This record gives sequence, structure tokens and C-alpha cells, in this order.
Amino acid sequence: MVREQYTTITEGTHIERPENQAVYKIGIYGWRKRCLYLFVLLLLVILLVNLALTIWILRVMWFSPVGMGHLHVMADGLRLEGESEFLFPLYVKEIRSRADSSLLLQSTQNVTMNARNAEGEVTGRLKVGPQMVEVQSQQFQIHSKDGKPLFTVDEEKVMIGTDKLRVTGPEGALFEHSVETPLIRPDPLQDLRLESPTRSLSMDAPKGVHIQAPAGKIEALTQMDIVLQSSDGTLMLDSETVFLPELALGSQGPAGSSQGLYEVCACPNGKLYMSVAGVGTTCHEHSHLCL
Repeated sequence: MVREQYTTITEGTHIERPENQAVYKIGIYGWRKRCLYLFVLLLLVILLVNLALTIWILRVMWFSPVGMGHLHVMADGLRLEGESEFLFPLYVKEIRSRADSSLLLQSTQNVTMNARNAEGEVTGRLKVGPQMVEVQSQQFQIHSKDGKPLFTVDEEKVMIGTDKLRVTGPEGALFEHSVETPLIRPDPLQDLRLESPTRSLSMDAPKGVHIQAPAGKIEALTQMDIVLQSSDGTLMLDSETVFLPELALGSQGPAGSSQGLYEVCACPNGKLYMSVAGVGTTCHEHSHLCL
């Protein structure tokens, strides 16, 4: 319970009031006040400097409502004008250039493009280095503008879909295994040579092998035997003149009896030899050549 006291005085009466025992001042005074003002001023300077730097960065980086500088943010992705340099890997779904310009990928070391599956494993890789171009994939294909496959490579075969394959090297082409093609021909006025230095050379076709030299000759050179074999047909030598200069020659008869005429004899094993022509056949006289 609060107790209040009231004093009633009349005019002319003087009452002395007790002096205040202590005086309390509210606020910051002295060096504290000066430090506070200095701190506020420092914050204001920092705020102005940050504002100026922010405006400078916005101007230098060309920030705009549609993007930053040559980088524009569009509904279907990002559009980048001019040349750009990437210091770290770039992960994108599609890279394409403008309709009126080409796309250039350049690096001081190599350019590597990887394709990954959902587990993050590399399923395809294209690496362009200073020494070679490396492709790692299950199948590599090159298509024409019409979508026709021009070159296809996989683990089992290499397929060339062009109408003509031209090898311009001075040493020709070297194949370690078989080659399947409907036609082999050289450039005009050039010789065609099929050679196997250390192994055999075989030409097979289900409907026949046709060798033609319209303006030259055909030579078959070998260290061992040349075998011409037909299982169901015949071997035909169709020419105005057939030369067999190295056939074995039987002993000659009396001088002037043959008048320079000879007959070609065949052994049961197919060996051919020449015998001096007579009134009748003389092949039996030299049948020892068949042994």
C-alpha cells in the first residue's frame, strides 16, 4: 500500500526542499561518443564502396535482364556469342552453332567429349589430341547429308558405303585379312598389282572372277605353281596365239624330218611337252617325260 503525504502551505511560507543526493546522466559522452561516430562513418564509407564496386561489376560483366554479356538465358537453353574459354569440364546435352557460322572447338592440349549412361559410366569417347584422333565406342559411323552410311566400324568388320574407294598412297593398301569388293581397278594409265610377299593370294567369287586388261597385258608371277582349276566347267584359252616357250622338248628326229613342226602332248597327270611332228603322232616316243 502506497502512502502519500500532502503538505498545505499558505502564501508567504517558504519550505526548503531537500537537495538531490545523486544525479544520473543518460547517453554516451566523451571518447565513447567519438568512437561511435567514427564507426558509423566507417560503415557508411564501406557501404558506398560496396555499392560502387557492385555497379562497376554490373557494368563490366554486362549484366542485363536476359543474361550476362554474350551469354543469354533463353527458354530452350543458353546462347553464347563470340569465343569462350572453359577452364573446367563442361556438361551439356547439346552444342550447336548459329545457322550462318561454324562450330570451333579448340584446346592447347586435347579436346575430349564423353557420353555417359545413367550410372555415370563412359559409353562413348572422342579425343582429339596433338598426335592422333581417338574414338572409343561400340560402333563408329560416318553418314552423308542424306543419312546414307559412308563408313562403319565395329569389333567384327569395317564397311565402306561409298560407290568408290580410292587409295592414293605410293605403296598401295595393305590388308592383313580378306577384302570383299565387286571391283578392283587402278587409276587411268596406271598398273594394277595384287601381291602377297610371304603368303598366298586367293580370289574367290560365287559367280566367277573376271580379269581384264583392255589396253595392256596380264602377268602372273610366282615362285611355285600356278593352278587353274575348274570343278564343273572347262578351262578355255581364247586367243589368236598361245605361247608356251618353256615346254619340255623331246629328242629331235633326223634333220629335216620335222620341218620345224612340233606337236603338243599331254601326260595323264596334265603335264604338257612338245614332240617333233611326224606323219603320225610321236608323243608315245617321249612319254618318259611324264615320269
